Amino acid sequence: MKKKPQRSCVCCRTTRDKGDLLRVVSLADGSIVYDPTGKVPGRGSYLCKNEECIKTELKKAGRLSKGLRRSISDEEAKALAQEMLAAAAKAES
Repeated sequence: MKKKPQRSCVCCRTTRDKGDLLRVVSLADGSIVYDPTGKVPGRGSYLCKNEECIKTELKKAGRLSKGLRRSISDEEAKALAQEMLAAAAKAES
């Protein structure tokens, strides 16, 4: 049986299967996007699918920006939060 890759949430630091987390990617052109497939090339960071982790981390974006090795503007954080909350809600249903 093949092992599943493990990743840590940048907010709560819990380790989970890669598929159980949401991935945020910093692309080469400098933009930051939510990656639902987990295959977009670029520097990635992971967040839990629970609403608390998403809202807490994207409110201050400290650990996320450190993981992506670039700063995140308020507009980028708001757009990411909306997109990721919608994805988390879809995953629950």
